[in-house]
Amino acid sequence: MQETIHIKSKRHPNVVLKAIPGHFVTPNSHVNYFLDMTTLKSRLSEASAAAKALSEQISATTIVDTIVCIDGCEIIGAFLAEDLTKAGIYSMNSHNTIYIITPEYVNSGQLVLRENMVPMIKGKNVLLLMASATTGQTIIKASRALKYYGAKISGISAIFSAANKLMDIPINSLFNIGDIPDYKSYDPEGCSLCRDGKEIDAFANGFGYSKI
Repeated sequence: MQETIHIKSKRHPNVVLKAIPGHFVTPNSHVNYFLDMTTLKSRLSEASAAAKALSEQISATTIVDTIVCIDGCEIIGAFLAEDLTKAGIYSMNSHNTIYIITPEYVNSGQLVLRENMVPMIKGKNVLLLMASATTGQTIIKASRALKYYGAKISGISAIFSAANKLMDIPINSLFNIGDIPDYKSYDPEGCSLCRDGKEIDAFANGFGYSKI
C-alpha cells in the first residue's frame, strides 16, 4: 500500500477524508482505494464537523424522524440529529425529536430490527446515514429491509459516494468521485487489478481493513 492521501472538503476544509491507494477486497467489490474515515467517525471534533456539513445539505429539504446509522456512523448521527433539530428540521414524531439507531445484521448480511426498535421505524421518515456508498448494494439491501418494517426513506447521506442517486433517492455526500478521479470499484469476478496480477493488500469493510 502507498502513502495515505489527505483530501479536504471543498466547502468544509476542516473535514478531511483519508484515502489509501492499494488493492482492497470489500464485501461487495474490489476497490483501488481504502477510504479511512476512522477519525471522522470517532474523533469528537471531526465527527461534529462532518455532521454540520451534512446537516447543511439537507436541513431545508428533508423530513427526518429517525437516522439509521450504517458503518459505525453513530457519533456523526447524534451530532447530525442535534444540528437538524437546531435548524428546525420538520419531524412527524409525536415526541418532536429524532431517533438515532443502528440496525442489526444476521449472518447472511440481512438487516433486521428487534420488536423494541420497530416503533422507531414504522411510519417514520428515515434518513440513511453511511460512511461510503460505492456499489450501492448496502443502500439497496438496507432500504428494502427498512421499507419492510414500514419506513419511508426520506434521504441518504454519506461521507463519500460514487453515485449521485440510487433508487430515485438523491445521495448527499461530502466527497464524491470528483475528489478522487481515479477511484475505481470492480466486480469481484471482473477485477482489473486481479487480472493485472496486482496482489490484494487487505480485506476491508465499514470497520477498517486487515492486511493480508
